[in-house]
Amino acid sequence: MTDAPTAPPPTNPASAAPGDPLVVLKGVNKHFGSLHVLRDIDLTVARNEVVVLIGPSGSGKSTLCRTVNRLESIETGSITLDGEPLPAEGRALARLRAEVGMVFQSFNLFSHKTVLDNITLAPTKVRKLGRAEAERRARELLGRVGLTEHAHKFPAQLSGGQQQRVAIARSLAMDPKVMLFDEPTSALDPEMINEVLEVMRSLAADGMTMIVVTHEMGFARSAANRVVFMADGQIVEARPPAEFFASPESDRARDFLSKILHH
Repeated sequence: MTDAPTAPPPTNPASAAPGDPLVVLKGVNKHFGSLHVLRDIDLTVARNEVVVLIGPSGSGKSTLCRTVNRLESIETGSITLDGEPLPAEGRALARLRAEVGMVFQSFNLFSHKTVLDNITLAPTKVRKLGRAEAERRARELLGRVGLTEHAHKFPAQLSGGQQQRVAIARSLAMDPKVMLFDEPTSALDPEMINEVLEVMRSLAADGMTMIVVTHEMGFARSAANRVVFMADGQIVEARPPAEFFASPESDRARDFLSKILHH
């Protein structure tokens, strides 16, 4: 059994045509003290769409991503998921987070639980799935991310790339409507980055709705339906990747690309 994820050949997900609006942000503003980190953000992400957020550090990308499951609250504006406003707290918020998968820079796995237990915990506790069904689904997902033989290992026995693939499988086990990725490869050694990106490309090709914050421009080119470039808490431009990388419209985007693509 190979340790590599069993991904199909990279496919531009534009073939899985985006559908109706799934995540809608309107007039969203957010401050951290005196710092205005999100400024009047308007963004609609369609069902089956892959939106990649790029931009310089401190531009608000991760904060925007984290507002979609209320890990960050907003001060003004509105965010809806599948037509419903995000709940503020309590059980309704827990239900929301079951619909929104999140993969972080750090893997956030439970170190004292096996890979299998990490993946089955939320489906059994939150979705009330039976243990046998949860395990069947977990093993199916481990096969998808190329980790079938690692089910009974603990996170510390895995590489960083393997741990991040477990984190992706754990999110998928909840059958979310949308997946959020907040710089999922930034903590990985270079040789491990592609094994995680391949899993993400596979999800994109299968039509998973995804919002991805990343510095991996190759992934943005190959997997995104739209690239959203942010700077100073604002969306500067949002375009298909081929158009954006060939001829960015703003001076800020041109300057950003010149620094990261020609260093």
